[in-house]
Amino acid sequence: MKLGIILQSNKQEHLWNAFRLANVALQAGHTVQIVLMSEGVEAEDIPDTEQFDLSKKIEEFKRLKGSLLACGTCLVIRSKQKSTICPMTNMQELLKMVEDSDKVLVFG
Repeated sequence: MKLGIILQSNKQEHLWNAFRLANVALQAGHTVQIVLMSEGVEAEDIPDTEQFDLSKKIEEFKRLKGSLLACGTCLVIRSKQKSTICPMTNMQELLKMVEDSDKVLVFG
């Protein structure tokens, strides 16, 4: 299955759970693409805590060959030129992800 995830939250637990699900899906042999949008592009700025090891979940996602992209416009709105954890994307590429996915989930 091709799973598309739109991640719009900067809440640590939301981010952590989205990446946990994505990693389990990748381990099960599915294809997963996550697009960070809105507050989700702030994921790189969220520090790990004892409960939520977000950076490890993101690294695991990338190691498992998940596709991670950040909305370029959402980054610019936050005065960022780029993401430190993934390439930028746009609405055309988001639409392509939605069209190509068997299921699309939105966190946020």
